Amino acid sequence: MSSQPTTRLHSDIDSSPPLLPAKVLRNDAEALQAARELAEVARQQAAKRDQQRKLPWAEIEQFTRSGLGSISVPKAYGGPEVSFVTIAEVFRLISAADPALGQIPQNQFGILQLIRLTATEAQQAAVLRAVLDGWRIGNAGPERGTKDTLTLKARITRDGDGYRISGEKFYSTGALFAHWVAVKALDDEGRQRLALVRRGSPGLRIVDDWSGFGQRTTASGTVLLDQVPVDADLVIDNWRHREQPSTQGAASQLIQAAIDAGIAEAAIDDAIQFVREKSRPWIEAKVERNSDDPYVIADIGRLKLDLHAAEALLRKAAKVLDEVNAGPLDDAAAARASIAVAEAKVLTTEIALQASEKLFELAGSRASLAEFNLDRHWRNARVHTLHDPVRWKYHAVGAYYLNGTLPARHSWI
Repeated sequence: MSSQPTTRLHSDIDSSPPLLPAKVLRNDAEALQAARELAEVARQQAAKRDQQRKLPWAEIEQFTRSGLGSISVPKAYGGPEVSFVTIAEVFRLISAADPALGQIPQNQFGILQLIRLTATEAQQAAVLRAVLDGWRIGNAGPERGTKDTLTLKARITRDGDGYRISGEKFYSTGALFAHWVAVKALDDEGRQRLALVRRGSPGLRIVDDWSGFGQRTTASGTVLLDQVPVDADLVIDNWRHREQPSTQGAASQLIQAAIDAGIAEAAIDDAIQFVREKSRPWIEAKVERNSDDPYVIADIGRLKLDLHAAEALLRKAAKVLDEVNAGPLDDAAAARASIAVAEAKVLTTEIALQASEKLFELAGSRASLAEFNLDRHWRNARVHTLHDPVRWKYHAVGAYYLNGTLPARHSWI
């Protein structure tokens, strides 16, 4: 494996972003400090980036250079292997500043979990070493026009000593910012394989056509692959992960929940600031300041309580993941992790939507002006929480406790 990703200069050919030196963090405390520093920077222009659909390139580069991209790499491979409690907090902190910045690297962490489950020892060593060096991994799994999100049309076929892959992907968060694009495709035997496609490979094209009204700067658009060559050592037997219990789905969902918790926190903070500084009280309240309206006070109290409950379940779920991963992993242990994260995901989804909606009721008409761009909180919450329907989280939790039904093995539970 070369130490530098391929870079193409011609505008009609896909190009890799530059590979910059990346720090390797040593422990959880350093990871949290790096996240706080990044959040402070990202918060400053987040609203403007959303309005202008300006991609957060500088912020993503800081994420990578700071070492945050490799905090889940095991100690055995030279990484810090921070706890899931820390991973959840890192993504919550960043997402409270800019949830698009939280979502862009989220898939890298999920893909690294898959690689640790299904890749060979040599593949794990090569990929994890590259991530420590600053390589970013983007997503090209989902497709449009199929029966469901698990159904694939993309195909990967043998070509001499390597492979070639063809297909069209969408919702490809992180791909535009990545050095490798992780593409899921079916092989000649109908099995799902995961191919790490190098940026700049002939036949690869990434289109920044994401037009969602929320999470506007994630570049979650189209990836086109036309007989793209892939090295054999970068093709992973992804289908194997369903043969054994794992926490891959729970780990992925934990980060999704952390992003939603961050959105909720930002919406509540902006509501409080606007109520204090800009909004007028309702005439029947007979108070001088909107912040003295007893109904506004009560609603802010309720939002804070619901947020704290969601954050508590998020921390609890992360602790369960840490406990489960520290011991023997069987079906029961994997299910325990999935259900704990599902419970957290229910509350983080609901508080993100509730807080971003309630903001306008409490802050008043002036808060709807475009100059404040406060609607971004609701837009981000509504779009991000569409990743997986929360109604099925309720079902999974109920079936588990009522009938002892273990949740399915996939990336959404």
